[in-house]
Amino acid sequence: MAIIYEDALKAQLKLKNTLPVYVIAGDDGYLKQLYVDKIISLSADKDDVFNFQRFNAGCDLQEVYDSLSQLPVMADKKCAVLCDYDFEHCSKSELEKLYLLASDTADTAVLIIWFDSLEFDVKKSAKFKKLVSSAEKGGGAAVLLNHRKTPELVKMLETGAAKRECRFGTGTARYLVEAAGDDIAILKNELEKLCAYKQGGIIEKDDVDKVCIKTPEASVYNLSKWILARDAGQALSVLDELFFMRLEPMMILYTVSSVYVDMYRLYVTGKKGMKISETAALFGYNGREFVLERAVQNLKKMDFKRLSLSFNALILADKGLKTAGADPRTVLEQLTVRLIYIIAKGETVDQA
Repeated sequence: MAIIYEDALKAQLKLKNTLPVYVIAGDDGYLKQLYVDKIISLSADKDDVFNFQRFNAGCDLQEVYDSLSQLPVMADKKCAVLCDYDFEHCSKSELEKLYLLASDTADTAVLIIWFDSLEFDVKKSAKFKKLVSSAEKGGGAAVLLNHRKTPELVKMLETGAAKRECRFGTGTARYLVEAAGDDIAILKNELEKLCAYKQGGIIEKDDVDKVCIKTPEASVYNLSKWILARDAGQALSVLDELFFMRLEPMMILYTVSSVYVDMYRLYVTGKKGMKISETAALFGYNGREFVLERAVQNLKKMDFKRLSLSFNALILADKGLKTAGADPRTVLEQLTVRLIYIIAKGETVDQA
């Protein structure tokens, strides 16, 4: 099963040649919409009712087949978009029709099978793999459009800021990605807000904090940041804000725990002489290497004993949150104090 990615698709579309069939999947909704629109524009006019049709999940696949089988009207090609067809749960006969559609598209037509919001496991789904093979058999391609990696997003933001007569201060574009996440649509919106706020000039991290939204993960990371800085007042203040935001206690615990997992992975691989890039590849941090870069700094405050005691505290909090009748706020406040004490003293509160 061969799958291509954004660079290959972009290069292919630059030639202004379209393939008979495209299977568009991945976790970046903005990129999927962007490239579906590009393929459509090269194939047919969206307003041309004779040569362009869109079919949704509940359609009859026979109608899609009939549409593509007809010759285009006063045009070179027809185009049909099949969006979010639930191939995982359709009948066997309908699934076979879908495979046939992908493998036997007419020379005068372009079929786009677009998974916009339908979720499935690209790596594990045997049905998806067969759909990809069918598309290849029909001379088409399956395209996986996942979120861009951090360096690419930083470059996009810096270029976008320059076009708006602004520029990012050192490390600020990366800081925005860390705070707002890797969704391109959100990042573009935050960039517009920042440039409108600055009215030209340099965008600094303080501007991001004042103007931009933050993902729940970024908000929870602030809790971890103050814990590692041994600032109980700031840490408990952030925790209070997280409860005000109605974030799930388990989500807060999971994100704090992930910071310690990052440090432990670096600690173990460092003992084996592995580089950060090798650790990133081993544990799937590709595109998120900045997480490990932060972990390097955090690990300077820790040793194996502190890591071990911290994990014990995290496990205790996990059990506490799963105990009937327990107060989640109290459990997480106690965890916050325990983790700070472990960093400061190298022992648990109970042993003090």
